Amino acid sequence: MPLPSGVIVPQNYDPEKDKGKFMNKVMQEYFRQRLIDWREELIKESEHTIKESLQTTELQKPDIADRAAAETDHALELRTRDRERKLINKINKAVASIDEGEYGYCEETGEPISLARLKARPNATLSIESQERHERMEKTHRDD
Repeated sequence: MPLPSGVIVPQNYDPEKDKGKFMNKVMQEYFRQRLIDWREELIKESEHTIKESLQTTELQKPDIADRAAAETDHALELRTRDRERKLINKINKAVASIDEGEYGYCEETGEPISLARLKARPNATLSIESQERHERMEKTHRDD
């Protein structure tokens, strides 16, 4: 199926089996489509939550326990939507990095991020090693 970029991603394409250059046009289009599909799924879920859950939730319940449970559920939905909003921003940045030819390279080292990592987490900006180093630094420097 030809895409707006003109690049065709073969059906059942697996970038890990691609023997071409790292982040060639087909790989870029494969990841672009994964990111766009993921973003669309998050947006649909968000719209569903807004229509079904948040607008129909009755927070004014006569029983205090029921009211507390409803408010807790409502707050949890709002936090989930906020996390998804932040994730959508990261997805948008990843798509932009594909357009700029920077996708798939570690922001810290400039080295390629493993294809297995990108398949598992298409919005990854750090290699596994850099991510682990970053997490260790956070753990040792956080305020307890």
